[in-house]
Amino acid sequence: MDSSAILAEIPRLRRYARAMLGDRATADDLVQDTLERAWSRLHQWRAGSDMRAWLFGIMHNLRIDQLRRPGLPALSIDADDFQVPTRATQNDQLELRDIESALSHLPDEQREVLLLVALEEMSYADIAATLGIPAGTVMSRLSRGRERLRLIMNGEQASARLRVVR
Repeated sequence: MDSSAILAEIPRLRRYARAMLGDRATADDLVQDTLERAWSRLHQWRAGSDMRAWLFGIMHNLRIDQLRRPGLPALSIDADDFQVPTRATQNDQLELRDIESALSHLPDEQREVLLLVALEEMSYADIAATLGIPAGTVMSRLSRGRERLRLIMNGEQASARLRVVR
């Protein structure tokens, strides 16, 4: 296995981490930790399996570990170095900001699945393998995430759909 397969996935890892975390410095740290773990455990990768799914699985597990242990907040000092490419209209920037805000209001489980489908174009099976959950759970989280995102974008409150069971 040559290192070009892992290096080819770095842009996708960075894009997903930045979309998921919303903070460039934290996302880049997560990508770096992911790559370090992948290099140190390259012998665990099964030849012929999807390298992208394996790397995203490592990233997911690292993120779960980060959420479990408290840490100090990081402050990025070079936040203006990179700009997200957007079209030149004011409405587009407002819509992008609204989408980012709406995504931040989704539960982590729904946001992860939604970003892996929409941003990374991963299949349900790959997402299930990456996150270690059944494919049905992926579809359920995606459906609930899309619905909740739609409600947030329309300015509606998500109502609790509870039924009386007798």
